[in-house]
Amino acid sequence: MKWEKIPLGSLCEIKGGKRLPKNHELIEQQTTHPYIRARDIGRGVINFSRPMYLQESTYNLISRYIVTENDIVLTIVGANIGDVGLIPQELDGANLTENAVKLTSFKKNCYFKFLLYFFLLPGKKKQLEQVAAGSAQGKLGLYKIKDIEVPIPTISTQHKIASILSAYDELIENNLKRIKLLEEKAFLKYKDIVQNNKLEKKKLKDILDLKYGKALKADDRKDGKYPVYGSSGAVGFHEEFFVSGPGIIVGRKGNIGSVFWSDESFWPIDTVYYVESNLSLYFLYFNLKEQHFVNTDAAVPGLNRNFTLDNWIYIPSERVLADFDLDAKPIFELKNILRNQNTRLRQARDLLLPRLMNGEISV
Repeated sequence: MKWEKIPLGSLCEIKGGKRLPKNHELIEQQTTHPYIRARDIGRGVINFSRPMYLQESTYNLISRYIVTENDIVLTIVGANIGDVGLIPQELDGANLTENAVKLTSFKKNCYFKFLLYFFLLPGKKKQLEQVAAGSAQGKLGLYKIKDIEVPIPTISTQHKIASILSAYDELIENNLKRIKLLEEKAFLKYKDIVQNNKLEKKKLKDILDLKYGKALKADDRKDGKYPVYGSSGAVGFHEEFFVSGPGIIVGRKGNIGSVFWSDESFWPIDTVYYVESNLSLYFLYFNLKEQHFVNTDAAVPGLNRNFTLDNWIYIPSERVLADFDLDAKPIFELKNILRNQNTRLRQARDLLLPRLMNGEISV
């Protein structure tokens, strides 16, 4: 079934974000003005796990450049070109980076969720990257975005297609909420240990080592079951692993000091370290998330290994750690089950997505 192709600019308004004014910076301290960066956008959602905010004085200078609930945001420059996300209720009124645009004020013949899934089609991101590469600045300009042709069925068909795909996304979101609650439960047990037991003071280098990851370009990855980790988390999958799991990953460049857990064997790329230790990895995971890691390489920004290993760590007795492992292990195992469920749900959704969006499956 062929649908009419309509330029994106005829389906909604497309507006740019705004760069920070000179001498103004983002802050980690929470304010009433969250700021969405390009790195926060992807896979149809806004990942605000490492939030940044504006001070009131900064917000007053760029207060017009905000997003509203159900806007679609699309990255237009850099390595993230073509990443897309939907603005949730809790980020209504957030400011948007100049490295993205928002699609808003959708016309009556365009359902925003249908349009979101259009940008999530396989190969769409690559197509947008190629369009941007054709410009002198390597940027996806507004005029090019407005000319993107979108196959549009009737509004009722758009709603039906979006409803089918959203059912998968809602299950995924519910699992993510459960995973977050489980993580908080394990963290509370960790805090109970460090607050209510005698602790021994040691250097990180006395109980663990930070090993360098190994480069693996996106073009060299062969799709498989092993997650590939960069400093922003899992960035893909590969048919081989470099480190046997479970394991801990620490951001070395990019998101300096970010900490991730992998239940499976994994491939850490060269922007991260992975942890080797005989101590409880569950305990170390939460401890490293609380460590204050700083950029100490002036020439090449990054997390200096030797400087970091000089950080102090406070650990309880072996018996207390063993008890903590007994409590933490089933929590982490359930988290892994839910993550695997989400992987299968995404795979099923991604198989349906192109068939629904090209009219191959009648709704």
